[in-house]
Amino acid sequence: MGRGRNVGAEPSGRARELVRGAYDNHVHVNPDVIGRRVDDLELARRFGEMGLGGFTLKSHYVPTAERASVVRSAVGGVNVIGAIALNAAVGGMNALAVEIAAREGARFVWMPTVDAVNEVRRIEEGSGGQKLPLWAKLQRELKEKGLKVDPVPVVDETGAVLPETREVLRVVAEHGMVLATGHLSRDEIFAVVEAAREEGVQSIVVTHPEFPSQNLPAEDQIRLVEQGALMERCFAPAYGGKVSWEVMFENIRAVGAENSFLSTDLGQPANPPVEDGIALMADRLLEAGFSEEEVRIMAVENTRRLAKGVLV
Repeated sequence: MGRGRNVGAEPSGRARELVRGAYDNHVHVNPDVIGRRVDDLELARRFGEMGLGGFTLKSHYVPTAERASVVRSAVGGVNVIGAIALNAAVGGMNALAVEIAAREGARFVWMPTVDAVNEVRRIEEGSGGQKLPLWAKLQRELKEKGLKVDPVPVVDETGAVLPETREVLRVVAEHGMVLATGHLSRDEIFAVVEAAREEGVQSIVVTHPEFPSQNLPAEDQIRLVEQGALMERCFAPAYGGKVSWEVMFENIRAVGAENSFLSTDLGQPANPPVEDGIALMADRLLEAGFSEEEVRIMAVENTRRLAKGVLV
């Protein structure tokens, strides 16, 4: 199969069972400034029904640790995790915002996403004929209202990591949080990963490395894995045709299942239910020849390690 919406509407029973206990560490759900197909409370209930372990709330605009705490209290048996993305709405490369998020229980810290210099440039230059994401439309609306939404740099003009980026990395390391590279460019990713290791960050995720604004070839992914990073394999970009399933699978084989984990990046109204995403991805991987053990490692073991800080 090539690009496009080529995954079945319903996961198989085999896949459902195989991914029991998995975490989805990349979901976009209501309440959000962008309309989503499900809210966090309902999603927690659905995860419980499916035997899934939990999920990480990602917002491009606001920290989510407080929300996660409320959902955990309201829906037992499912671990909902808070996060922060370092875009303009939280002050960009803001170590204080990360410190407060950590004290509220956030675990994931994304480098800039919608306000990454790399992503802003790509959207302004055109997205290669692809449909603009919902957040890109919102960014344009904000600017049309006269609101200042500047890109958030992580490196200087020479490619050196900025002092404020290192300050963030030190907070991430101190609190044992997970650093994710967001929508940074290839060179920015390498610079930040190297700096993160220097500052003592233990858990590093390269966010959807096949996504058009990253588009990292296998050799780059291997180099990043050698520096201790995990590669995130996202369902939504492949389902929507922005990423080739075949290229993703080739990259998994190149770096090894042990160095990859599955997430969905789901929540968009036109996409499949969030709670189905990991299992749908498992079906696609099995069809491509990956073993049940490999799928279990990527879907369950590595996602739980990221969520809890230990391999369980």
